[in-house]
Amino acid sequence: MPVIIPKSLPAAEALAEEYIQVMHESRALRQDIRPLRIALLNLMPLKIVTETQFLRLIGNTPLQVDVDLLMVSHHKSKNTPEKHLFKFYKRFEEVRDKRYDGLIITGAPVEMMPFESVSYWQELTEILDWANSNVYSTVFICWAAQAALYHYYGIPKVLLPEKLFGVYRHRLIRNRDITRGFDDEFEAPHSRHTTNRPADIVGEKDLKVLAQSDEAGVLLSSTLDQRQYFIAGHLEYDPLTLKGEYDRDLAKGMDNVPLPRNYFPGDDPGLAPVVTWRSHANLLFSNWLNHIVYAHTPYDLSRLRPRHGLEREKE
Repeated sequence: MPVIIPKSLPAAEALAEEYIQVMHESRALRQDIRPLRIALLNLMPLKIVTETQFLRLIGNTPLQVDVDLLMVSHHKSKNTPEKHLFKFYKRFEEVRDKRYDGLIITGAPVEMMPFESVSYWQELTEILDWANSNVYSTVFICWAAQAALYHYYGIPKVLLPEKLFGVYRHRLIRNRDITRGFDDEFEAPHSRHTTNRPADIVGEKDLKVLAQSDEAGVLLSSTLDQRQYFIAGHLEYDPLTLKGEYDRDLAKGMDNVPLPRNYFPGDDPGLAPVVTWRSHANLLFSNWLNHIVYAHTPYDLSRLRPRHGLEREKE
């Protein structure tokens, strides 16, 4: 079954060209089916690119998925037209009283700042607390994963000696529902200056590490109840996303721009990258929708039970 999105959303045409099933809202309203309700809180600057990346992944399922695109109120986007945001996005206050089967919170280019210095930090913490009661399962990506681990468990982020940038091999540490069918080793892109120490995650009794890399650290961890997943990398990235970041930094005249590791054939930026993470990206989100969200969310979302007592006590 298709992902349900507005007919005029730019992602609709791109997904149709890739044979991802799309259903427009008008047709979905005529069907007597309770679709999964998924919210995507998009914190990335290039929102059209990011929403397309995630819609591609959550559209890869036989389930019907109804998506709400969300944005924070306390930040003005400089890289996405206001017309697009006004037409397709909702603010948190508009969905505060709603409940969702699943929520995805993207990364954000604010990792070098203390969490409390981020302009929308207070609003984000409200969303994180709201998700405990109003969302069955949440996936946190990159900076959002660091933010959630800090908010819920007090786990700090740590500055890396140099940017972690490229595609890295990971090993499967623990096989759970979200990693069904994963190979023992697989690759995933990273692009960040900060990280979480594995010992800090392992030290929390409510958290389990699922996949890890000797070079890139913990990629995937989850709560014991599998209602929250923390992904340090960017499995959603397109083939040329890392190249775009590399070219952007070169164009800015930045010093010592690192070449993405294990990305360009022979480390030659003139050659097209070879994608080595697409199958596991699709498998992870398909598993999340099918074996976590669909399998365990109550049909009547008013019966959704909150996650109690797992976040750290607020002083």
